[in-house]
Amino acid sequence: MKEDIFREYTAILKEELKPAMGCTEPIAVAWCACLAAEQLGQKPETVKVTASPNIIKNVKSVIVHNTDGLKGIAAAAAAGIIAADPKAELEVLARLTDEKKQEIRDYLEEASFTTERSENHWVFHVKAEVSADGHTAMAELAGHHTNLIRLEKDGETVFEKPYQEKGDSYTTDRSLLKVEDIVAYAEETSLDEVKELLQRQIDCNMAIVQAGLHHNYGANIGKILLRAYGSTPANRAKAYAAAGSDARMNGCELPVIINSGSGNQGITVSVPVIVYAREMGTDQETLYRALLVANLVAIHLKTGIGSLSAYCGATSAAAGAGAGICWLHGGRYYEIAHTVVNAVAINSGMICDGAKASCAAKIASAVEAGLLGYQMQRNREQFYGGEGIVTKGVENTIANIGRLARDGMAETDRTIIEIMTKTGC
Repeated sequence: MKEDIFREYTAILKEELKPAMGCTEPIAVAWCACLAAEQLGQKPETVKVTASPNIIKNVKSVIVHNTDGLKGIAAAAAAGIIAADPKAELEVLARLTDEKKQEIRDYLEEASFTTERSENHWVFHVKAEVSADGHTAMAELAGHHTNLIRLEKDGETVFEKPYQEKGDSYTTDRSLLKVEDIVAYAEETSLDEVKELLQRQIDCNMAIVQAGLHHNYGANIGKILLRAYGSTPANRAKAYAAAGSDARMNGCELPVIINSGSGNQGITVSVPVIVYAREMGTDQETLYRALLVANLVAIHLKTGIGSLSAYCGATSAAAGAGAGICWLHGGRYYEIAHTVVNAVAINSGMICDGAKASCAAKIASAVEAGLLGYQMQRNREQFYGGEGIVTKGVENTIANIGRLARDGMAETDRTIIEIMTKTGC
């Protein structure tokens, strides 16, 4: 049974730890439009993007990667069409040249672009409908960023697979995730199948951190934290994670390795663990195993929350980072369980109001909660069941977090989206 669970955990990591260039929601729009244009077989004259409100929220204010500062759904769709690289998925905009960047701007003036809200109530939904010379094509994503559910050409179905919002859109079984089994997996599994994934996470995510620390991006939260509070390991953990987000949210052209469909969450869950491992002088295998704990705990938390919601995903990612740091310092299931419960008790409820520059500051706050959760456990302090959303048992508290984010904050999400979209998409 343990071997079956371990194989599934490896499959989950392979499904999740993918490279992405730029904020993943605009990239999903770009990829969807790219797929539709590929079916059309020519540059579309009209482009209509139908998107769920959470997609609109996360695309509205963030710079579309590799476009020299363009923002919005139309810009993302135009970039994907001009990139014309459908096999690249979340790296669809990675190879845009300067000539193509100018072509995107010209194309936005030449073609007709419209955006509509999806009416089917799916949390994650993008549909791109394109036309030219009397021909039409359509591509549709649902559930998560690379889950293609339909392609059409001139009204005929080219590809289709069923999708239900209450169903699991992943190919792996997330119901098997348990903190106790995650710790056992991290300690016992062979690293042969995962060390390449983890090394890529280290290399990519630390590279974008360096970009954020050495250039001016957004509000420069990472640099401000270092300037104001010094270079202790705890502050570097916060500052470096924030710097990665500074760069990523504001046009940096470097890829990141995502977690739970998000580059910001990929940065948040990994960078603090890497900072502490390097401070402690741990060997590479130990770092890999700490990252296994961090990544899988974050995925476990986010599975119940859902791909997009009013609940800031940095909170769950930073709880995962706290778990990884706890493991580095010798903590095992008991200590890690208390670290996770403490961390989510501190910061749960921080809202997601779209991808933008302020995400870096929210990441810093979330990492602080993860570190405090660990330090509480280290000092034999904890929050107890019955105190707010905390209940007895880490798995029960994780379930409460999912219910809070998915059900309790649904109206919060609608209000956020209403506020944000008053000025249009």
